[in-house]
Amino acid sequence: MSDQQGKSEQARQLLADAQAKGTGATLRAFVKLSGPGWLQSAITLGGGSLAGALFLGILGGTSLLWVQFLAIVMGVVMLSAISYVTLSTGQRPFNAINQHVNPALGWGWLVATAMANMIWCMPQFSLCFEALETNLAPGMVSGVTESFASEGNDGSTSAKLLISLVILIATSIIVTLNRKQGVSAKVFDVILKALVGMIVLCFFGVVVYLTIDGQLQWGSILSGFIPDLSAFSGPTGKVAELMPQMSADAQEFWTSKVVTSQRAIMIGAIATAVGINMTFLMPYAMLHRGWDKTFRGLARFDLGTGMAIPYVLVTTCVVIAAQQAFHATAEPEFLGTDAKAFAESATFGGAKDNLLARVQPEANAKYADYVKDMSEDEKLALWKKMAALPEAEKRVASSLVKRKSFALSKALAPLIGDKTAQYVFGLGVFGMGFSTIIILMLINGFVFCEAMGKPDKGGPFVMGCLIAGIAGAAWPLIWDGPAKMWLAILTSSFGMMLLPIAYITFFLMMNSHSLMGKEKPTGTKMLVWNVLMAISTVGATGAAGVALFDKITKGKNATGTVVLCVLIVYLILVAAGFMMRKKAPPVASSEA
Repeated sequence: MSDQQGKSEQARQLLADAQAKGTGATLRAFVKLSGPGWLQSAITLGGGSLAGALFLGILGGTSLLWVQFLAIVMGVVMLSAISYVTLSTGQRPFNAINQHVNPALGWGWLVATAMANMIWCMPQFSLCFEALETNLAPGMVSGVTESFASEGNDGSTSAKLLISLVILIATSIIVTLNRKQGVSAKVFDVILKALVGMIVLCFFGVVVYLTIDGQLQWGSILSGFIPDLSAFSGPTGKVAELMPQMSADAQEFWTSKVVTSQRAIMIGAIATAVGINMTFLMPYAMLHRGWDKTFRGLARFDLGTGMAIPYVLVTTCVVIAAQQAFHATAEPEFLGTDAKAFAESATFGGAKDNLLARVQPEANAKYADYVKDMSEDEKLALWKKMAALPEAEKRVASSLVKRKSFALSKALAPLIGDKTAQYVFGLGVFGMGFSTIIILMLINGFVFCEAMGKPDKGGPFVMGCLIAGIAGAAWPLIWDGPAKMWLAILTSSFGMMLLPIAYITFFLMMNSHSLMGKEKPTGTKMLVWNVLMAISTVGATGAAGVALFDKITKGKNATGTVVLCVLIVYLILVAAGFMMRKKAPPVASSEA
C-alpha cells in the first residue's frame, strides 16, 4: 500500500468512527479532513471577484448582493454534482466525459481550462505587484525600479519582472508542498486556509466598524439578497432614486449608460464566481487525496464551508464597503459648481467622457481627443457646462467611475488608522492574488497530466504548474502589452461559452446509466438533483448568452467576428462528437 493510500484509508476510518458517534463527531471530522473546498475558495477569491464586488457596490449598492450570492449557489450545485459523479464512479472526469458523453466536450473543457489558467494568472501577478507598490512596500518597489533605470533599462518593466519572479519562486515552493500527502500537504492546507482567513477578516473588519458606527441599515442590506431581474434592464439602488430628479432627456441618457455598465458587471460577477477552471479543480483535487464515495458528504460540506461561506462573506463585505464609500456620492468639489475645482476633483478623471457626451452629444469623441487643441479658456467654458449639471446627474456619473480596488482601503482608515489600513488592506489583496496563483498553477498541473494520460505527479504535473506560473510572471511583457485585449476577450468568451456547456455535461453525466450504474440517484433524490442542476445550467447559459451577444454585436476590432467563429466551430465539433461517439459499456461504481 502506498503512502497516499494509507492516508486515505486513515481518513476513511476517521469518518466511519465519527459517523458512528453522531452528528457532532462527524462535523468535527469534516472540519479536520476538509481541503478541496478551500482550494476553490482560494481561486474564486481573486482579483476578478474583488473588482466585481467593488463595482457592484459602487453602481448598484447592496441592492445587487443577490448577484454573487446566486452565482456561488449555482456553482456549488454543479461542483457538488461533478463531485458526486467522480466519487461515486471513481473515474477521472476527462476520460468519463470522452467515453460516456462527448470527446469534443471533454477536450473543450480541458483546453478552455488550460487557457484560463495561463492567461488569468497574469492579472493575479499584476494584483500582487500593485499591492506591494501601492500598500505594502512602495519604497522597495521604487528602489528596484530606479536601480534598473540607472542602468539604462526600462526600470518599470524590469522591476515588475524581477518581483514577479520572486513571487513565482514562492508560489512554486508552496505548490510543491501539495505534491505529497502527509506533513507537507497539511502545511499547504494551513497556509491556504490562513490566506483565505486573512482576506475574510480584512473585509469583515470594515463592516464591523460601519455597524458599530451606526452607518448600516441591515434591513436594506438583507433585502439585497432577494433576486431582482429588473436590474438587467433598469438602474437600482440610490441611482434609481436619483432618476426622477432629472429631466426626461437626462433620464434617458443616464439610464442607458447605467444599464449597459450594470449588466456587464453583473455578468462579469457571475463569471468570476465559478470559472471553467474551477469545475476542473474540484474532482481532481478529491481524486488526488484518494477520496471515494465514502467522502460524498464531506465534499458537499467542504464546498459549503470552505468555498461558499468565505466567498459570500468577502464579496458581501466589499459590496457594503463600496456602497458606503462610493455609491451615488462623490467629493464636494465634484458636486459643486466651481469649474476649476470640479475639473481637479478625484472623480472627474473617470467621469469626464460620460460628462462630455452629456453636455456635447454632437462631439462623439473621448474627452482627451476633444480638448487636445482647446485653449485654457475654452476648457474652462466646457468645465463650467459640466459643473452646472444638476447634482443628481453628477452623483450618477460618479457611480459609473471604475475605481481601483485599492481605493477601498480608505474604508478601513477610521477603524485602524490610515497607515495601518494601507498595510492590512494590502495584505488582504496580496493574499487574494497570491493564493489564486497557487491554485491556477495546481490546476494546470492536473490539466497536463490528463492531456498526457499520466498520474497526478512527476514531469507532466510540474510542467503544467510551471507553464501557468511562467505565463503569469511574464505579465509585464504580455498582459500590459497590445495583446492584452485579445487575450482577455478570447479567453473570457471561450470560458464563458464553455461554462454552461460544462454544466450541461455534468447534467448528462449525472443522468447517464452507463456511467453511474447503480450509483445513479433515483426517485425524489434524482428529481431534486435535476431541478437544481437545471436552474444552475439555465442561469449560466443565460448569462453567457447575454455576454456573447454583447461581444458579437458591440465588439470592436473584429472581436465579435472572432468570438462568433469560435462558437460556430466548437458547436460543429460538439455535434460531430455526438454523432460519432460509440456507446460506452456500463462502468462499475467505486467501492468504499
